[in-house]
Amino acid sequence: MTCLVLGATLLGSLGVTVQAAAFLAPPASVRFDSVDYKNVLRWIPQPNSTSLQFYVQWKIYGEPQWLDVASCQGIQKHHCDLSALTSDPREWYYGRVHASSRNASKSAWALSPRFSSRWDTKISPPALKLNATKQGIMVRVKPPRSLVQKMNSRLYFKIFLIHASGEEEQVYEMDCCSKHLLLKELKQKTTYCVQAQTLIHLQGKSSARSPPKCTSTLTQ
Repeated sequence: MTCLVLGATLLGSLGVTVQAAAFLAPPASVRFDSVDYKNVLRWIPQPNSTSLQFYVQWKIYGEPQWLDVASCQGIQKHHCDLSALTSDPREWYYGRVHASSRNASKSAWALSPRFSSRWDTKISPPALKLNATKQGIMVRVKPPRSLVQKMNSRLYFKIFLIHASGEEEQVYEMDCCSKHLLLKELKQKTTYCVQAQTLIHLQGKSSARSPPKCTSTLTQ
């Protein structure tokens, strides 16, 4: 303690102002949140940090240099879209973020886990549109996002035909290029529900089921 006081006195006599170091806690839980290849880096700020600004960088796994994300420098939001920078399915990426306060103190960098858009993105179920005809139920299928189809040439959909009671009657599989499927040989004037699931066989990846859509068959 005596040495610290003497040191401060000496520095003061030389005209040097001594200030206590300000420590700013880094953001927490930095991670990529990716759905249908939309790759968003998210983090949780420390409590009572409404006035903080955040700076985001990214890099490819194995590369030494960190690069600034131009659109995410000095921001106050708690997320940053890195889709355009991390879209190569052959690469793995890191993101990191640090906080800065008005008094110019800065936190340490907080690092995300390693991320791959190919393996870590979650796929959404396709959208469905049903049309009852005299031949059966026409199911029209729309991929969850155009980029999902672009990134996966071998994209499939699983179609579940379900009675209104909840009993599953039949399961169909179709490729993404078909766009529609006719469900035939159904009971007349009967309510059926349909759900769909996106499949990427090469990656062993599948979406959750879509919300059920229901319609009633017509009289032939």
